[in-house]
Amino acid sequence: MYNFDVEVPATVAEAVEALGRDEAQPISGGQTLIPTLKARLAAPSVLVSLNAIAELKGVRKDDAGLLCIGGGTTHAQVAKDAEADYPALASLAARIGDPAVRNRGTIGGSVANNDPSACYPAAVLGSGGTVVTNNREIAADDYFIGMFETALDEGEIVTEVRFPVPEAAHYEKHIQPASRFPLVAVFVAKFADGVRVAVTGASENGVFRWTEAEEALSGNFSADAVAGLKADGSQMISDLHGSGEYRAHLVGVMTKRAVAAITG
Repeated sequence: MYNFDVEVPATVAEAVEALGRDEAQPISGGQTLIPTLKARLAAPSVLVSLNAIAELKGVRKDDAGLLCIGGGTTHAQVAKDAEADYPALASLAARIGDPAVRNRGTIGGSVANNDPSACYPAAVLGSGGTVVTNNREIAADDYFIGMFETALDEGEIVTEVRFPVPEAAHYEKHIQPASRFPLVAVFVAKFADGVRVAVTGASENGVFRWTEAEEALSGNFSADAVAGLKADGSQMISDLHGSGEYRAHLVGVMTKRAVAAITG
């Protein structure tokens, strides 16, 4: 590690002001950033902690029926407080990492970092959610751009994530045992007007929608509807844990299991 200053603003406005200074970087749960600093892959001179900002925390249902989760809300709190309104999202949060990670990591930090194997991006994209910042609202389909890349501008803070609640949903995850990240995971959400299927852990481009499966399931919501489909393996991650073709195969397997879990 190296020397750096830490600022602890009490409001979003104060955090935005602090982030406007040279070489300042936000830190929320720090589950990715701290290891990055230890490895000297980043060296900001100032860390702006978002942990003391009360307005960034909490889970609520708004007048439109959207489940709204503050960017500073921990995984553990999402797992507890979203259970009644969105069980699939609560289940996803309850299975992230280990207890230490779940009690420190935040939904805003995960969505802002957009790790290609993170869980929350699949839920946000699969639900057709909206990422709210201090400046604007960004639809999930426009927010996730690529591996570790989002539509966020420099100094922009994720203040809230809003989820439309589907008729039914399920998150199916094949865990990489050492990291606890998904080797491949699929979030399936069934709405009155169609089905959304989001895949994480598989692609070199990060989280993505499997549109072929969406079309098939929108016409026939059953595991049989995707039995003959195969995801394109050409841009899948290939590493010591599994080849691109293996991950492409798992996309289909996880999707069928998610649908089967919903249909019983």
